[in-house]
Amino acid sequence: MLGLGLDNKDGHTRITAGENFKLVGGSQETHTVMQEKAVKMNEHLRRRGKTLDDITRDEFHEIADKLGMNVLDPHPAKGKTRKP
Repeated sequence: MLGLGLDNKDGHTRITAGENFKLVGGSQETHTVMQEKAVKMNEHLRRRGKTLDDITRDEFHEIADKLGMNVLDPHPAKGKTRKP
């Protein structure tokens, strides 16, 4: 997963890398929220006994929706649209 924050106005460069994610930019608040959601995504995957490589697109979107993640899907399933 890649998280990109665009609301930084304090001049700090924020970069965080973890299991399954890279996060870049954002204000302190935005970056913290991205970190929390990425960690929670991994917790959901562990509870299911799966990895990002194992889950379906629908499973990913189900978890992301629960976490309130904004997901840009370059290849949405036919007939389904996702809000960015």
